[in-house]
Amino acid sequence: MTAQHAHPAPRFTGAARPYGGGDPYADYRTADFPFARLTDLADRRLGAGVVAAADEFFAERENLLLPGRAVFDPEHFGHKGKVMDGWETRRRRGPSAGDPWPAQEDHDWALIRLGAPGVVHGVVVDTAHFRGNHPRAVSVEGASVPGTPGPEELLSDGVTWTTLLPRTPVGGHAANGFAVPAGRRFTHLRLSQYPDGGIARLRVYGEVVPDPAWLEALGTFDVVALENGGRVEDASDRFYSPPANTIRPGRSQRMDDGWETRRRRDRGHDWIRYRLAAQAEIRALEIDTACLKGNSAGWASVSVRDGAGTGTGTDEPEGAGDWREILPRTRLQPDTNHRFVLPAPAVGTYARVDVFPDGGISRLRLFGSLTGQGSAALAARHREPGG
Repeated sequence: MTAQHAHPAPRFTGAARPYGGGDPYADYRTADFPFARLTDLADRRLGAGVVAAADEFFAERENLLLPGRAVFDPEHFGHKGKVMDGWETRRRRGPSAGDPWPAQEDHDWALIRLGAPGVVHGVVVDTAHFRGNHPRAVSVEGASVPGTPGPEELLSDGVTWTTLLPRTPVGGHAANGFAVPAGRRFTHLRLSQYPDGGIARLRVYGEVVPDPAWLEALGTFDVVALENGGRVEDASDRFYSPPANTIRPGRSQRMDDGWETRRRRDRGHDWIRYRLAAQAEIRALEIDTACLKGNSAGWASVSVRDGAGTGTGTDEPEGAGDWREILPRTRLQPDTNHRFVLPAPAVGTYARVDVFPDGGISRLRLFGSLTGQGSAALAARHREPGG
């Protein structure tokens, strides 16, 4: 994952102009962050949460992890002041009239439990709509703590915090993105803002590294699911919605919570390629078209490929065998969950779903268990990043 960090992300500093009406995102400062195609480990849909915060006087800490971009209503005020879609703390003050300014080290913090533990490759501290009330700087630290620790345990002397992003200036009304070089597995983050202010969203992009002991205890599980370490490597089309939606937890509740392609006007077809949690033996699968009614795919097939390729790029997996079809081209019904038991187990490290000719699916589930080789590889991956 080093090539994507060859060029540093653009940095934004200073306040934005006051809101002048119209589209509030018209002057929003952002950039294309290469790491943003990875899994958001802090996605609430994966089970992430804000465990605690030092202060949330103006806006609740839970807003930090809401899916979707922050919204702004210029007329929305409450009894504490302007209601903001983010996490906003009160203004800090100095100790006296002669020294009314916050101290250099003064800051507010929030503790975040990642929805899926993993290796962090980049963070985005989004200050959308916080134009003059954003923090001057932020920092991010990570810790690896087993179980479900509470705030007291996370803040105790027994927990070691590793700096992922040192104290760094940020800009108002901007997507402040930072590549993270730390190559360890983390379960929790501590976001600090100096000295106070508001942050709309926090996105934590990386690779899921599940607990091998948990997956071994489950035995049979969804080997392509995001929370179990599966991921999308590439797709033919991302026009309406991201292909990673197809391996999120739960059934799709809306049309845009799946994967939908543009309408094809040629003789081709669309596809998604996945990397599984590790080498696995697949015994059953589901293709769900929930909420896709007049725009679901007409037919679909599923193939697997076995090999030891790195699978970190968008090229075909290196060192892998040929694709082997485990579900032939099959007619799909709209808004339906289709289940298939395979006639024989299929071993693979990668999977591909092909849809014909276009359209969408909401979820793909591949049920199976890790092979001995897969279990050993996952255990090594869990051990090495964890340090």
